[in-house]
Amino acid sequence: MKTQESSENYLEAILMLGKNDDPVRAVDIAKLLDFSKPSVSIALKALRENGFITVNAGGLISLTETGRKIAESVYERHTLLHNWLIMLGVSEETALHDACHMEHGMSEESYLALKRYIEECS
Repeated sequence: MKTQESSENYLEAILMLGKNDDPVRAVDIAKLLDFSKPSVSIALKALRENGFITVNAGGLISLTETGRKIAESVYERHTLLHNWLIMLGVSEETALHDACHMEHGMSEESYLALKRYIEECS
């Protein structure tokens, strides 16, 4: 499923915040991504309308099965790219920044080829 980079960032943030079954609220997402609460509310509405998240009566946010698949895919890309850049000697800060950009702009074919290469060399 094709999603926009901003949607992927929100889904990844929800996945990361809820990793240990912690409740996820809009304010947590705003804090993590350093966005305003109104901006987060607008994005969450779109994610909910597109079937990527659910929000219960108490305001707790959960990923749907579709949202979770996208979030896990983005997180896997981010982790692989971040770790690879660190192995190449890139600083932590730069690796985090660059991995975030690379994870969205790379074709599936290129990502899989890079993943195979990294796994073969490890």
